[in-house]
Amino acid sequence: MHTEDSVVSVGSSRANAPSRSSEVAAKGSRRRFTPAYKRKIVTLAAGLPQGEIGALLRREGLYSSHLTHWRQLIATLDAETPEPRRGRKPDPLRPERLRLEKLERDNARLQKRLVQAEAIIEAQKKLCALLGLPSSEELP
Repeated sequence: MHTEDSVVSVGSSRANAPSRSSEVAAKGSRRRFTPAYKRKIVTLAAGLPQGEIGALLRREGLYSSHLTHWRQLIATLDAETPEPRRGRKPDPLRPERLRLEKLERDNARLQKRLVQAEAIIEAQKKLCALLGLPSSEELP
């Protein structure tokens, strides 16, 4: 016959069980892969025959979906990068050179106008002297 004490001692597994906190598994962390690692794996897989890609994935602890997504990612990244431009390299001093050339053209244009203005003033002085009119220098 079973007594109450024997049921508790025999049927109770709680007395021998570990504490509740040790039964809970630690929360797993999500793996993160750098873009360089992704590119490395995709290039390695591209160079392997079909049967050896699975061995690469098992060795690295990856899934085939990783490889599929990474191939798409690298294809879009490569498509977004512009191809190098053909022709001359851009000159970093070009804006300054253009500004200098514009200033030199303006200076030459203004020099030409100054020469014309001085010629007109000399002609006016001579005309005033011939007609006997007072010049602007003689006026008070």
